[in-house]
Amino acid sequence: MLPLRVGMLWFDDRADCPLEAKIERAARRYREKYGRVPNVCYVHPSVFKPEASTEALKVIARTDILPHHLWIGEA
Repeated sequence: MLPLRVGMLWFDDRADCPLEAKIERAARRYREKYGRVPNVCYVHPSVFKPEASTEALKVIARTDILPHHLWIGEA
């Protein structure tokens, strides 16, 4: 686990939206709010997709993250 130094909890329960789009939307809001780029995003294992990770942002499954929530920030 990468411990977050700064993080933001994001809720998105849209069934018609892929995980990658949800992460991009949360990352965009994070950049707007904090003026920095997130590098890690924790998601519930039921929605985890390894291919959602990029070189700049690592997506990690955690059982303590509620479904439909993203915990995004900087490690």
